[in-house]
Amino acid sequence: MKNYPFPSKRNFLIAAFCLCGLTGIQAQNETINEETTAEFKQRMEWFTDAKFGMFIHLGLYSSLGGEYQGKQAEGYAEWIQSTLDIPSAEYALLANSWNPRNFDADLIARTAKKAGMKYIVITTKHHEGFCLWNSRYTDFDIASTPMKRRDILKELSKACKKQGIRFGTYYSIIDWHHPSQERNSKGKDAWGRWAQISMKPGQKAEYVQYMKQQIKELIDRYDTDILWFDADWVDWWTLEDGKELYQYIRSLKPSILINNRVAKRAIFKKDFGTPEQEHPGKSQDHYWEACYTLNESWGYKKQDHQWKDAQTVVNKLQDINTKGGNLLLNIGPDGDGNVPQESLDILNEVGKIRNNGNTFASSNDTEYSTALRKASD
Repeated sequence: MKNYPFPSKRNFLIAAFCLCGLTGIQAQNETINEETTAEFKQRMEWFTDAKFGMFIHLGLYSSLGGEYQGKQAEGYAEWIQSTLDIPSAEYALLANSWNPRNFDADLIARTAKKAGMKYIVITTKHHEGFCLWNSRYTDFDIASTPMKRRDILKELSKACKKQGIRFGTYYSIIDWHHPSQERNSKGKDAWGRWAQISMKPGQKAEYVQYMKQQIKELIDRYDTDILWFDADWVDWWTLEDGKELYQYIRSLKPSILINNRVAKRAIFKKDFGTPEQEHPGKSQDHYWEACYTLNESWGYKKQDHQWKDAQTVVNKLQDINTKGGNLLLNIGPDGDGNVPQESLDILNEVGKIRNNGNTFASSNDTEYSTALRKASD
């Protein structure tokens, strides 16, 4: 079993960066043709029609369930490395026993479809840096775990296709494992130390190249329809960095959708805004999607039993839809890959409520139609 710091693919990455550096720089300077308003509206059409999607948080943190060495982590379970200040080398050893063998892509896709969800987004690399696919550019991935013979992203993308559901991939800009970044020793708390992780001097270009190579893998291997970024808040990631990455991604797949966190979310609104655990009280002048948890945590947390009931979910969905937005509702499989039964029950009930006549907002609703017109202007 390979342990931290997983040197073999790391060496490949350095070689690839050196050999392809010129190509990477050239690619960064290339821009695709700007879309017309009509073209942008057409690209967003399936998304606006979808209205409802599923978010999946799965990573090494799932096996901990919000607890490490007898200590309970406050807040979101997927932030446990930050919350309990676990050293990167120590945290990376979790990969040796990570084994969500019961992960059932078909069950997840069927459940999503029954609930009326039209797309799924899964965390392929959260802030911890662990990758859910066998990447050529790191050994901190599924291939270094007991799950090494499975490709769960391929399983899920195929299951989505079977159910007529779009497939999307989440990718964090920060990486608590990558050697280009280090814990911010000046931070006064967990947020300051880990969320505001430092970029080592002279390492940013190599890391951006690493991001691009991995993003290309996600597009080439899984034909992802959405790239859903996060952690744009770090000071070393600029608005221009985000805009350039946005152009690069669309040069690989022009039809892809990219959320606004690829750049600075407060300023950059393409392709869609992403309010979290809240949503606007009125229609917006851009496309948007509100993401919510079904309980309190995104990643699986043993002690989190604060579940929303199905009617609350339906009411929230309809309120969001009538204001022109989508709802991305999260599930967090446990360390064995099982979706909590409460999540399955709630989503099944959501589907029943819908089928019994409590339907989704129609695109003919005045406020909804107005929002779309404004977003396309």
